[in-house]
Amino acid sequence: MSTIPRNQIRVGQRVRIVLKADQRTGKLTEGIVKDLLTKSSTHPHGIKVRLENGQVGRVQELVDETNN
Repeated sequence: MSTIPRNQIRVGQRVRIVLKADQRTGKLTEGIVKDLLTKSSTHPHGIKVRLENGQVGRVQELVDETNN
């Protein structure tokens, strides 16, 4: 599975992340990026972010808001 590079993730963007507690199930949580926590340009499990609601997880999908 390919991961999304850090340069494609922006503060204020809607994304789907996997929380640490949901890694086994793969359940995704949707939210708005508040902070990018991973400093490197890529990570094999996804770039770690903090959402506006305080949840922290790794980005699995970018949400295309033009289709919502």
